Amino acid sequence: MITSKQRSFLKKLAHDLEPTVFLGKSGLTENIKKEMENGFESRELVKVKLQEGCSLSPKEVANDLAQELNAEFVQAIGRKFVLYRESRDNKQILLPKR
Repeated sequence: MITSKQRSFLKKLAHDLEPTVFLGKSGLTENIKKEMENGFESRELVKVKLQEGCSLSPKEVANDLAQELNAEFVQAIGRKFVLYRESRDNKQILLPKR
């Protein structure tokens, strides 16, 4: 669990990120989950955009994915959301102390 200070720090980092994962009309597939796993290992912070054809709710999908992928929900704005998970082998983001 991350603190509000850490969440704020991650929001600042995510602001300039372009979405790396896109959810379309086929919704949440295994390939999407694999891509997110790769994103967590290489970047730790993953921004996802729901395309116009996607009927899912961004906050619901974000919370479901965070729980399933053992990640932390950072924020959801409009049709985009950001998740964070510390990389096992490629740690790049140093969070502020608790």
